[in-house]
Amino acid sequence: MPPSKRKLPATSSPKPKRVYKKPLNEKHIIGFLFAISLALTLFLGGLLLTLALLKIPDIRTIAEYQPAQASEILDRYGNVIDRIYTENRTVIPLSVMPSYLPQAFVAAEDSRFYDHPGLDLWSVFRAAINNMKSGRRGQGGSTITQQVARSLLLSPEKTYLRKFKEAILAWRIDTLLSKDDVLHIYLNQIYLGDGAYGVEAAAQAYFGKHARELSLGEAAILAGLPQAPSRYSPHRHLEAAQKRQRYVLNRMAADGFISSEEARSAFTKSLSLIGGTKEKKGINGYFVQLVRKQAEEILGTSLNRAGVRIYTTLDPVQQKQAAFALRHGVESFFPGNRKVQGAIVSLDACNGRVRALSGGLDFNKSAFDRATQARRSAGSLFKPLLYAAAFEKGFTPQSRVLDAPFSLRGGDGKMWKPRNFSGRHYGETTLREALVHSRNIVAIKLLQKVGIARVRKLAENFGIRPPITSDLSLALGATGVSLLEMTAAYSPFVCQGNYAPPILLTGIDANNGRNIYRVKPAGKQVLDGSVAREIKGLLGAVIEEGTGKRAAGLSAPSGGKTGTTNDNRDAWFVGFSGQRLGGVWLGHDDNTSLGKGKSGGVVAAPIWHDFMAGTEKE
Repeated sequence: MPPSKRKLPATSSPKPKRVYKKPLNEKHIIGFLFAISLALTLFLGGLLLTLALLKIPDIRTIAEYQPAQASEILDRYGNVIDRIYTENRTVIPLSVMPSYLPQAFVAAEDSRFYDHPGLDLWSVFRAAINNMKSGRRGQGGSTITQQVARSLLLSPEKTYLRKFKEAILAWRIDTLLSKDDVLHIYLNQIYLGDGAYGVEAAAQAYFGKHARELSLGEAAILAGLPQAPSRYSPHRHLEAAQKRQRYVLNRMAADGFISSEEARSAFTKSLSLIGGTKEKKGINGYFVQLVRKQAEEILGTSLNRAGVRIYTTLDPVQQKQAAFALRHGVESFFPGNRKVQGAIVSLDACNGRVRALSGGLDFNKSAFDRATQARRSAGSLFKPLLYAAAFEKGFTPQSRVLDAPFSLRGGDGKMWKPRNFSGRHYGETTLREALVHSRNIVAIKLLQKVGIARVRKLAENFGIRPPITSDLSLALGATGVSLLEMTAAYSPFVCQGNYAPPILLTGIDANNGRNIYRVKPAGKQVLDGSVAREIKGLLGAVIEEGTGKRAAGLSAPSGGKTGTTNDNRDAWFVGFSGQRLGGVWLGHDDNTSLGKGKSGGVVAAPIWHDFMAGTEKE
C-alpha cells in the first residue's frame, strides 16, 4: 500500500484525568455545624463556669449608684455645722465641681483614663516589674475604673485572684458606663481619710467648705490622698501632704491640665485647714442635738443614712459668743468650782428663730441640755406674766397693794410665810415699784386678786408647757420651766403682744433637692398691745433702777428680769435688746445652792450683758 494510502495512528494529545469529588450530603453539613456549636458551647460554658467559680459580681448595681450619704445640718447662712452619717459622704455631680478637681485625680491616679478600656496594660506591666524587683505586691497599677470596681464590688485584699476579678470588672464597667459616669462614681466613693468618703465630705472635713469652693491647691491636696489617706493627711502630716500636693500639681502640668505657672502659684498659697470636729461639737453640740431630734421626728427615720439637708436658724457668731460668755462668766463668778453649770439662749423676738443655744459648759463632757431638757423653778422670772394678766384685768402700774407680813395655811396644814428677798416690807406699793424691785408679797397678793386660773391660761398662751403650779406659789415662779420656753415667753412684751414659738429647724430637703419640709410661721396674738408696751417699759426700768442693773449699758433699748429661787439654787436673767431676746440660767445639776449672794442679778445678768454686748451688730 502506497504511503499516501497508509493509515496513520492518531496523534492527538492525551486527555487529563478527571478528578471526582464526593458531593457533600446533608449529614456532613449537620455534623460540621454541630462541631462548631459544640466548640462554642464548651468555650462559653467554660467561660461561664470560670466566672461562676470566680464569683464575679453583677455590675448593674454600679449603674444604679446610690450609696449611703451623710445628712448635713446647715446654719442660717448655709454653712455646714455638722454631718450625721454611717458613712460620711455627700454625692455631688461633676457639673458642680471646678474642672481642675477631677483633672487633679486623673493626673495623680490614672493619666490615661480617657484612653484605655478600663485596664491600662502598660501600668499593670510596669507595676509587675517593680513588684518583682522589690519582692512585694506593693504596686497594683490600678486604673480609676479598677478602683471603682474594688471599692463597690470587691474586698481590699491584695491577691492575684482579686486583681484578675478586678480587671474583668473594670473592662465590663468601661463598656457599660461613660468615662464621666465612672469618674462621677469614683469622686463620690473614694475614701479620703478623716472619715470622709468622696470629695464633698473631704472638702468639709479638711477645709470647711463645699467642693465647688476648693482652690486648685486644695483640690491637689485631696487628689494626693487616695494612695495613703492616713500618711498624707494634712491634719496629721502636713509636710507629707504638701509633698504629695506638689507631685499632683506637676502631673497636672505635665498632662496639660494647667500651666507650670498655675502649678507654682497653687503650691505657694497657704492652706486654711479647719480644726477637728471635737471643738465644733463642743460649741454647737446642744443646738445640733436638738435639731437632730426634731428632724428625725419629722422624717420618721434616723439621719444616719437619710442623706438630707437640714436648714436651721443658728447664727455661728452668736453661738460662739454664747459659749464663750457662759464659760467665762462661770469661771469668773465660781473660780475653781467645776460643778456649776449653766445655759444660754438667744432668739429673734418676733419670729422665734433661735440664733444660739448652749445647754451646758461643754457638750463633749455632758450632753444633757440644760436649756431645754432641764425644768427648774422660774423664780421671779415668772412675775412679768402675772403682771400682764393683772393689767389685762384692769390693774395699772400705779395700782397699789399693801406690802406687809403675810401667812397662809397650806394644803398640808403647815403655815406658809413668804417674805421679800430683802427680808423687809414696804407698805403701800405701786405695781410698778413692786415689779421693778421684785417684791414677793405684792406678787402673791396680786395673784389672789387676778386669779390663778387666769394667770395659768396666759402662761400656756405664752408657751409655758403644763403642768403649771395651781397654788399661790405660782406668783413666785414655783413652777418648772425650761430656759428656752421662758425666754420665748417674753416675746409678746417686745412684739406688741404677739407670741412666736421658738424655731430651730426651718426646712429639710432630700439630697436631690426635693423639698421635704418647710416650717410654717406660728405666731399668734396673746396679749393686748397696750399691755405689752406697759410691761416692756417696766422691764426697761428693771435694768435701769431695779434688780437687773448689771445688765444695763447696751446701745439698743433694753430690758429684762432677774430670777432667783430658794437658797440661790437657780440664778436667771431673761431680757431683750432691740428685737433680740436672750436668756441665761446658772445652777447645779443636783439642785444645791450656788452660794450666798449668787442671785440672778449678781451672776446671771452680767453674763447676759456680756453676751448681748458681744453680738450687738448681728
